[in-house]
Amino acid sequence: MAESNGQGGEIRTQSVTPHLALRNAAEAIDFYKKAFGATENSRMVNPQDGRILHAEIQIGNSRIYLADECPQFGFVSPLDTAGKTTVALHLHVEDGDATMQRAEEAGATVLMPMALMFWGDRFGKIADPFGHSWSISQKFETLTPEQMQERMAAAMAKSA
Repeated sequence: MAESNGQGGEIRTQSVTPHLALRNAAEAIDFYKKAFGATENSRMVNPQDGRILHAEIQIGNSRIYLADECPQFGFVSPLDTAGKTTVALHLHVEDGDATMQRAEEAGATVLMPMALMFWGDRFGKIADPFGHSWSISQKFETLTPEQMQERMAAAMAKSA
Protein backbone atom coordinates (compact mmCIF):
# COMPACT_ATOMS: atom_id res chain seq x y z
CA MET A 1 0.00 0.00 0.00
CA ALA A 2 1.37 3.42 -0.88
CA GLU A 3 0.34 6.93 0.08
CA SER A 4 1.46 10.36 -1.02
CA ASN A 5 3.94 12.14 1.21
CA GLY A 6 2.46 15.48 0.10
CA GLN A 7 5.65 16.38 -1.77
CA GLY A 8 5.06 14.46 -4.98
CA GLY A 9 6.67 11.29 -3.61
CA GLU A 10 5.24 8.11 -2.29
CA ILE A 11 5.56 6.49 1.15
CA ARG A 12 5.30 2.73 1.32
CA THR A 13 3.43 1.32 4.29
CA GLN A 14 5.63 -1.21 6.04
CA SER A 15 5.28 -3.59 8.93
CA VAL A 16 6.94 -2.84 12.25
CA THR A 17 9.67 -5.27 13.27
CA PRO A 18 11.02 -5.22 16.83
CA HIS A 19 14.80 -5.07 17.10
CA LEU A 20 16.08 -6.39 20.42
CA ALA A 21 19.37 -5.51 22.09
CA LEU A 22 20.71 -8.49 24.01
CA ARG A 23 23.62 -9.14 26.30
CA ASN A 24 24.13 -12.53 24.64
CA ALA A 25 22.22 -12.75 21.37
CA ALA A 26 23.35 -16.31 20.59
CA GLU A 27 21.93 -17.60 23.90
CA ALA A 28 18.76 -15.56 23.33
CA ILE A 29 18.21 -17.17 19.92
CA ASP A 30 18.47 -20.61 21.55
CA PHE A 31 16.04 -19.52 24.30
CA TYR A 32 13.47 -18.20 21.78
CA LYS A 33 13.71 -21.47 19.83
CA LYS A 34 13.02 -23.51 22.98
CA ALA A 35 10.45 -21.21 24.55
CA PHE A 36 8.45 -20.07 21.51
CA GLY A 37 9.38 -22.39 18.65
CA ALA A 38 11.30 -19.63 16.84
CA THR A 39 13.17 -20.38 13.66
CA GLU A 40 16.42 -18.61 12.84
CA ASN A 41 16.39 -16.95 9.42
CA SER A 42 19.81 -15.31 9.42
CA ARG A 43 22.81 -14.41 11.54
CA MET A 44 25.71 -12.04 10.83
CA VAL A 45 28.65 -12.42 13.20
CA ASN A 46 31.54 -9.99 13.58
CA PRO A 47 34.59 -12.10 12.62
CA GLN A 48 36.82 -10.05 14.93
CA ASP A 49 34.99 -10.55 18.21
CA GLY A 50 32.23 -13.11 17.55
CA ARG A 51 29.41 -10.74 18.49
CA ILE A 52 26.15 -10.98 16.57
CA LEU A 53 25.76 -7.76 14.61
CA HIS A 54 22.37 -8.73 13.22
CA ALA A 55 20.16 -11.81 13.35
CA GLU A 56 16.59 -12.48 12.37
CA ILE A 57 14.22 -14.99 13.91
CA GLN A 58 10.63 -15.79 13.15
CA ILE A 59 7.89 -16.74 15.60
CA GLY A 60 4.73 -17.67 13.75
CA ASN A 61 4.41 -15.04 11.03
CA SER A 62 6.33 -12.36 12.98
CA ARG A 63 9.96 -11.51 12.42
CA ILE A 64 12.20 -10.17 15.16
CA TYR A 65 15.63 -8.66 14.63
CA LEU A 66 18.20 -8.98 17.36
CA ALA A 67 21.83 -8.21 18.01
CA ASP A 68 24.37 -8.13 20.78
CA GLU A 69 24.17 -4.83 22.60
CA CYS A 70 26.31 -1.96 21.40
CA PRO A 71 26.40 0.63 24.21
CA GLN A 72 28.56 3.09 22.25
CA PHE A 73 25.58 3.54 19.90
CA GLY A 74 22.91 3.55 22.61
CA PHE A 75 21.74 0.00 21.81
CA VAL A 76 21.65 -1.57 25.28
CA SER A 77 20.03 -4.58 26.85
CA PRO A 78 17.34 -4.08 29.50
CA LEU A 79 19.82 -5.85 31.79
CA ASP A 80 21.89 -2.64 31.56
CA THR A 81 18.92 -0.56 32.72
CA ALA A 82 18.29 -2.44 35.97
CA GLY A 83 15.88 -4.72 34.11
CA LYS A 84 13.52 -1.88 33.22
CA THR A 85 12.09 -1.75 29.73
CA THR A 86 9.43 0.35 28.06
CA VAL A 87 8.50 -2.33 25.55
CA ALA A 88 6.75 -5.68 25.91
CA LEU A 89 6.41 -8.18 23.11
CA HIS A 90 3.00 -9.80 22.76
CA LEU A 91 2.55 -13.34 21.51
CA HIS A 92 -0.85 -14.73 20.44
CA VAL A 93 -0.85 -18.53 20.66
CA GLU A 94 -3.20 -21.49 20.38
CA ASP A 95 -2.29 -22.88 23.83
CA GLY A 96 -1.21 -20.22 26.33
CA ASP A 97 -0.63 -22.63 29.21
CA ALA A 98 1.68 -24.84 27.14
CA THR A 99 3.57 -21.79 25.85
CA MET A 100 4.01 -20.41 29.38
CA GLN A 101 5.24 -23.80 30.61
CA ARG A 102 7.69 -24.16 27.71
CA ALA A 103 9.01 -20.62 28.31
CA GLU A 104 9.43 -21.26 32.04
CA GLU A 105 11.23 -24.56 31.35
CA ALA A 106 13.53 -22.69 28.95
CA GLY A 107 14.47 -20.20 31.70
CA ALA A 108 11.79 -17.49 31.71
CA THR A 109 10.43 -15.98 34.93
CA VAL A 110 6.65 -15.93 35.24
CA LEU A 111 5.56 -12.39 36.07
CA MET A 112 1.84 -13.09 35.85
CA PRO A 113 0.40 -16.62 35.54
CA MET A 114 -2.09 -17.35 32.78
CA ALA A 115 -5.60 -16.29 33.81
CA LEU A 116 -8.90 -15.51 32.14
CA MET A 117 -9.17 -11.77 31.49
CA PHE A 118 -12.18 -9.51 31.10
CA TRP A 119 -11.49 -9.01 27.38
CA GLY A 120 -11.95 -12.74 26.66
CA ASP A 121 -8.35 -13.95 26.50
CA ARG A 122 -6.32 -16.18 28.75
CA PHE A 123 -3.33 -13.95 29.40
CA GLY A 124 -0.04 -14.10 31.28
CA LYS A 125 3.39 -12.44 31.33
CA ILE A 126 6.97 -13.63 31.50
CA ALA A 127 10.41 -12.04 31.57
CA ASP A 128 12.97 -13.77 29.42
CA PRO A 129 16.48 -14.30 30.82
CA PHE A 130 17.70 -11.37 28.71
CA GLY A 131 15.49 -8.71 30.34
CA HIS A 132 12.68 -8.54 27.78
CA SER A 133 9.04 -8.74 28.86
CA TRP A 134 6.58 -10.92 26.93
CA SER A 135 2.83 -11.17 27.27
CA ILE A 136 1.17 -14.35 26.07
CA SER A 137 -2.48 -14.61 25.15
CA GLN A 138 -4.89 -17.21 23.91
CA LYS A 139 -8.36 -16.32 22.64
CA PHE A 140 -10.88 -17.84 25.02
CA GLU A 141 -14.10 -16.17 23.95
CA THR A 142 -15.10 -13.45 21.51
CA LEU A 143 -16.85 -10.53 23.19
CA THR A 144 -18.50 -7.39 21.91
CA PRO A 145 -16.95 -4.05 22.90
CA GLU A 146 -19.93 -3.52 25.21
CA GLN A 147 -19.36 -6.86 26.96
CA MET A 148 -15.67 -6.03 27.41
CA GLN A 149 -16.55 -2.61 28.83
CA GLU A 150 -19.00 -4.16 31.31
CA ARG A 151 -16.48 -6.79 32.39
CA MET A 152 -13.74 -4.20 32.70
CA ALA A 153 -15.91 -2.04 34.93
CA ALA A 154 -16.70 -5.04 37.14
CA ALA A 155 -13.01 -6.06 37.32
CA MET A 156 -11.90 -2.53 38.20
CA ALA A 157 -14.61 -2.25 40.89
CA LYS A 158 -13.30 -5.47 42.49
CA SER A 159 -9.71 -4.23 42.52
CA ALA A 160 -10.59 -0.79 43.97
